[in-house]
Amino acid sequence: MSEAPIFEPIPELQWIERITELMDSKFRIPGTKLNFGLDPIFGLIPFLGDIITLLISSLLVMTMARHGASGKIVILMLLNLAVDFLLGFIPFFGDAFDFVNRANTRNYRLLREHYVAGEHQGSGFWILGVIFLGILLMIGLLIYLAIQLLSWTYASVAGLF
Repeated sequence: MSEAPIFEPIPELQWIERITELMDSKFRIPGTKLNFGLDPIFGLIPFLGDIITLLISSLLVMTMARHGASGKIVILMLLNLAVDFLLGFIPFFGDAFDFVNRANTRNYRLLREHYVAGEHQGSGFWILGVIFLGILLMIGLLIYLAIQLLSWTYASVAGLF
C-alpha cells in the first residue's frame, strides 16, 4: 500500500493487500499528497458502481473470514462496508465520501491487527445485539412519528368540516 506497512506481509493474503491498495489508494493526484483508488471512480457510475465496489469488498471480507478472522472482526468489517455502501448511494456526497473513506484499508488493518497483535478476538455477538437493538429503536421511533403524523393529519382534516 502507499503508506508504510504496519506489519510484515502475510504471504497467503498479499493479493488482498494489492486489491485493497488498488481499490483505495493506488493513484495519486499530481502535485498533492491525495491518493485514491478505483472505489471512488466506480462510485461515479450511479448505483452500479457502488454495487461493484460492494461485491469486490465483500469478496475480500469472505476471503479474510476463510483465513481465520474471528466473528467479531468479520462483523466490524461488514459494518465498514455497510457504511461505505449506504453513504456511497447519496448523490454528490457519496462520491466525495468515497475519496476519503477507505473501508477496504480499514478492513485490512483490522485483519492485520487480528493476525499480528491478537486483537479483535471473539464472536462479536454483542455487536449484533447492539445493532438489532438500534434497529428496533429506530422502527419504534418511526412508528411513533407515523402515528403522530396521522393524528395531526386527521385533526387538520376534521377541522375543515
